Amino acid sequence: MQVKRKEGETIGSLLYRFSKKVRQGGILREARKRRFHDRPQNKNKRRLAAIYREDKKKEVAQAKKMGLL
Repeated sequence: MQVKRKEGETIGSLLYRFSKKVRQGGILREARKRRFHDRPQNKNKRRLAAIYREDKKKEVAQAKKMGLL
């Protein structure tokens, strides 16, 4: 997006025009969508991650009982 400063225009109004163009263009929405998009994992990888998380929870619980944490 490119916005040129008009003669006698304040920085605030220039910034407002720029942000308005960005909103109307949908650039910010697209950037957020790309930033937070997760690639789909296969079923086996998700299962292994869940097993790992459960094992870690058990280790932390055991360490708390022993007074190590």
